[in-house]
Amino acid sequence: MNMNDIPSIQEDAGLTIAGKTYRSRLLVGSGKYKDLNETRLATDASGADIITVAIRRVNIGQDPNAPSLLDAVPPSQFTILPNTAGCYNAADAVYTLQLARELLNGHKLVKLEVLGDEKTLFPNMPETLKAAETLVRDGFDVMVYCSDDPIQAKMLEEIGCVAVMPLASLIGSGMGILNPWNLSLIIDQARVPVLVDAGVGTASDAAIAMELGCDGVLMNTAIAGARDPIRMARAMKLAVQAGREAYLAGRIARRFSASPSSPMAGRIA
Repeated sequence: MNMNDIPSIQEDAGLTIAGKTYRSRLLVGSGKYKDLNETRLATDASGADIITVAIRRVNIGQDPNAPSLLDAVPPSQFTILPNTAGCYNAADAVYTLQLARELLNGHKLVKLEVLGDEKTLFPNMPETLKAAETLVRDGFDVMVYCSDDPIQAKMLEEIGCVAVMPLASLIGSGMGILNPWNLSLIIDQARVPVLVDAGVGTASDAAIAMELGCDGVLMNTAIAGARDPIRMARAMKLAVQAGREAYLAGRIARRFSASPSSPMAGRIA
């Protein structure tokens, strides 16, 4: 076969959220690093365009006398995604994102998470739904951390959230995707991007999420908590890319019998 006869592989169009397209399908957090320099180095190695920021824990201007995260990952180079980590009710979550909008000059894209308790950090879905309704009505583009319940995910989509982000397993647990079936149900019915959020432990977890058909993966602890965060960030970048390519290529069907790699028909002897 002439090399010119080999069809070219179409480039991935990228991840589109709220009308804007990002080249990277990996979103990363900004917490748990030893310092802001490591934060920047790991962020660069990940290739991520979107960086999540816990408004209640990280300084982005609230304290003018302390170092600001925005000095390390400036909004001119990255899309800052303020989140409501540490909020346990709708009212606190809404107030936190309204504060973020003021600090970021009217920034609309946000990540909503309302937690149920301090031990599991599992989403409190009644409060999440309540906060989502308020934020969407207030003009925010809401990406939302949720349980892997396809009914709840659909409700959030119908409220007007621009992306749903079901957990793979508990935040920071590194347990990977514990219920791929529920995740597949959410993906199959969604008309907005679905991103795995929470529970990724290593590169293979990220690849599996993408192979299932997720539009992206968000992680923090898996990178920041690694022995070598910068190398792990690079591994996660490659895993997300590989998983997406495998999904677009279409895996072979699983079967209970062997199938020879070399066809028997037309053999020489």
